[in-house]
Amino acid sequence: MQKTLFHVSVPTLLSALVISSLTLSTRPAQAEPQAIRSTLQDQQDIAVTIYNGNLALIKDQRRITLANGRNQLDLRDVSAQIRPETALLRNLSAAGSLAVLEQNFDFDLLTPEKLLEKYVGRSVGIIKTHPTTGAETIERAEVLSANQGVVLKIANRIETGIPGRIVYDDVPANLRDRPTLTVQLDSKRAGELPLELSYLTSGLDWKADYVAELNAAEDKLDLSGWVTLSNTSGTAYQHAKLQLVAGNLNRVQPTRPVMVKAMRGEMMDMAASAPMVEESLLDYHLYTLERRTTIANNQSKQVALLSGTGIPASKELVLRGADYYYQSSQGVLGEKLKPAIYVEFANKENAGLGMPLPQGILRVYKKDSTGHAQFVGEDQIEHTAKNEVIRLKLGEAFDITADKKQTDYKKLPNPAKGVSASESSYEIVLRNAKKEKVSVTVQEPIPGTWKILQQSHASQKIDSQLLQWKIDIPAEGSTTLNYRVQVSY
Repeated sequence: MQKTLFHVSVPTLLSALVISSLTLSTRPAQAEPQAIRSTLQDQQDIAVTIYNGNLALIKDQRRITLANGRNQLDLRDVSAQIRPETALLRNLSAAGSLAVLEQNFDFDLLTPEKLLEKYVGRSVGIIKTHPTTGAETIERAEVLSANQGVVLKIANRIETGIPGRIVYDDVPANLRDRPTLTVQLDSKRAGELPLELSYLTSGLDWKADYVAELNAAEDKLDLSGWVTLSNTSGTAYQHAKLQLVAGNLNRVQPTRPVMVKAMRGEMMDMAASAPMVEESLLDYHLYTLERRTTIANNQSKQVALLSGTGIPASKELVLRGADYYYQSSQGVLGEKLKPAIYVEFANKENAGLGMPLPQGILRVYKKDSTGHAQFVGEDQIEHTAKNEVIRLKLGEAFDITADKKQTDYKKLPNPAKGVSASESSYEIVLRNAKKEKVSVTVQEPIPGTWKILQQSHASQKIDSQLLQWKIDIPAEGSTTLNYRVQVSY
């Protein structure tokens, strides 16, 4: 059988390779997907959970039209203080249908200063106006520097400052008019999809404030609690579901620098509402506002937390000593000492409360003889669980004073090797300038091992280091407390 042979000359082969190469090189490269811009107009729902310590969790739901395959999504109006590494984007209607390939957070916002800075090394137009005719002329200039001022090269001269209005050719792509998270993703679904972006951010914080009003008898109070929200995150949260977490979360402190400035101005928005609903969350407490609210940027807002009326309370005047004067001879220990004013109440359901109270400042008022509420003191309360007692130090008594002195001190023979002992006597004169009788609690912290040898009034041993007396002082009169104690170390 005769075989047919095909001969291809070298020039012909080279020509074919060149044509093939040209054909391949002229094929269009895969085009980058066109950016899909998403704004607040796409937003369907927003939930904000704010923690103590300048941290919040944002859940932003939007309906966005995606193509099947590769997409570039520009998510505008996110927090300017977003922690991008915490961002999670998902399709609510089809789990696992999105794969995020890359994301960038553009936090350089468009300002005249930033725009000029981005044009260093580039050319701009300078418009000058003739002072007499008002005619405008334009010439090109190169921006040499925008650090603490501007340096321009105009023709063959160097000028500092801005000799006229600056005209820019365009806005650089890495400058945004508002915070934007840019996401490169692959989508297995096409069309209008319900997407949720969740992320952690700083710039949102909250604190609790309380207002109490004592009744005339000082044995009951009305209490209202407010939550003060502050938003300096760089964006607003419209018609948001709001939750607050009270408790001390363990957090790893970031090392990256803060990228935005703090709030320059502050607005106060009072939002009265029904008290918030509380529930347990791990070993913290979660408070939910049962209506939606808007938290504007650079705004401070207050919402009602709780309220209670007719809560049983008690007032106590406490004169507390020190342990140092039981160890040596002292003499006069103080004159016109003033006892501290304390008010306490129980956080119980049968007292009109019973909700775990977040830490905050509690301010106390009392009505004067004309019926006007007057401020009488404030104190910081810690996170207070249900059924615990809240004790507030409001200040010092004005009309109650005490003079205290050591009337005797002597060293005793050492009862054992390495042990020293002493006896000392004290006199406390308590005076009352009021027109009614008052009671003062005298507390003495006594160190070491001790026992009372003599006393003019009955005492109560609170613990191993604290002795207490309840002393009644007649109206516009005085009462003297004397006691002798033996102390060993």
